[in-house]
Amino acid sequence: MFSISTLVDVVRIPPSLFGSALKKAAVNILKEKYESMINADLDYIIMILDAKVDEMGKMIAGDGGTFHKTEFRALTFYPKLQEIVQGEIVDITDFGAFVRIGPTDALLHLSQVMDDYLKSDVKSGMILANQSGRTLKVGSTLRSRITAVSLGKAATMGKIGITCRQPFLGADEWIAEEIKKAGGSSDSKEAKIEAS
Repeated sequence: MFSISTLVDVVRIPPSLFGSALKKAAVNILKEKYESMINADLDYIIMILDAKVDEMGKMIAGDGGTFHKTEFRALTFYPKLQEIVQGEIVDITDFGAFVRIGPTDALLHLSQVMDDYLKSDVKSGMILANQSGRTLKVGSTLRSRITAVSLGKAATMGKIGITCRQPFLGADEWIAEEIKKAGGSSDSKEAKIEAS
């Protein structure tokens, strides 16, 4: 789930940036510090949107920079268990596929694609279903449900597991087929009721 979070920090403005605008300098420092990292409370911090910087900073003896209290807004992504997400397949492996959901990739294991015997063809970048003939390939978009979230420290990206093994999940074309079948069966029932 994407959200906008408000955070507070103290930013050190080095003497080399004293000639530039205070807000611009603070935002650039915040971007370097926070963007593309994982925070224990917010998970993925995607980007810094805006900042309010106290103009009156503090100085510490022996340090040439100034320290300013800053309140800033950040776009964050927090994967929640059971959340339905839309994604695109970015890699096919022997054991499944990696699907890009928001700022990170989630693992779609072969056992979580569908109720069918599946074969992964890494060379051609496809997953093939034996009975239904359905395929997934790099670039396919799909809808899935988050089943596992294990986020590591700031240095690692963590692990997210997803599944497509339930109605109205999977590749976009599969979902369109299911909707068409569901709509067609309800129309025929209504027609039978009206005829009697």
